[in-house]
Amino acid sequence: MVRESFGDRCLTVFIYAFLTILAFSTFYPFWNAIVISFNEGMDTTRGGVTFWPREFTLENYSIVFKDERLMNGFVISVLRTIIGTVSAILATAIFSYGMSKRELMGRKYYMIMCVFTMYFSGGLIPTFLLIRSLGLMNSFWVFIIPSLIGVWNMIIFRTFFRGLPAGLEESAKIDGCGNWGTLFRIVLPLSGPVVATLSLFTAVAHWNEWFTASIYISKEELLPIQTILKQILASNIVSEQTAGMDSAALARMQQAKTVTSKSLSMATMMVATIPIVLVYPFVQKYFVKGVLVGSLKE
Repeated sequence: MVRESFGDRCLTVFIYAFLTILAFSTFYPFWNAIVISFNEGMDTTRGGVTFWPREFTLENYSIVFKDERLMNGFVISVLRTIIGTVSAILATAIFSYGMSKRELMGRKYYMIMCVFTMYFSGGLIPTFLLIRSLGLMNSFWVFIIPSLIGVWNMIIFRTFFRGLPAGLEESAKIDGCGNWGTLFRIVLPLSGPVVATLSLFTAVAHWNEWFTASIYISKEELLPIQTILKQILASNIVSEQTAGMDSAALARMQQAKTVTSKSLSMATMMVATIPIVLVYPFVQKYFVKGVLVGSLKE
């Protein structure tokens, strides 16, 4: 057993101390937002609410869950995330499988065109005109169709597909499988880590994205909860969230001074954040394996 020198022990202590401080500085803002969401609003304005609610209350969440606009936005976000993730992964996998074939004519030119779009876009105004010409304004599909293919995800998929043994596809063809059968029966079942990793990245992107709705959607019933949260944080008012409550309950809470715009904003933020955070523990084990295998094999 090799004994560590004094310098090595000091370095180890420094590393652990640094990582502890970094972890605390990263986690504390999120925890403080949870604490404020469970604390009485007027009590929060006094300051000093840090690690635990001083005046515990559920009124903030009661208002949030009684607001039909927020609940409708939550449903839109869930549908967008599920449909958008499944369709994007499926479309990207199909495209990547074709791009992984070295015998594909013009493959290099297709790749150059794809990579070019990673660094240069048409800009907001041409994109707006394109979306309008496609009839996607005020449509749920504006969340899905423009983001079907991700070039970076395509590159990871393509590189992983190239790393699979060529004998698998040859055996499949001997057994009578065409390209579609080979992809869905052989290739994709073996691509679990990459599919899980890219699915999570895509789902997080769909869940957190708010800008698209703010530009292309004017109907309130199609706004995702992230866009609604952005509006609430920007306007910093309580009336829009409390409009769905009966006047007696609203007057009682205003008289008790338990609710403020900040406490409601924190509660809304938690409702919009917690669902996607809970997904991470189930797919975390695929992160390193999926990304590294998909990125490094060639």
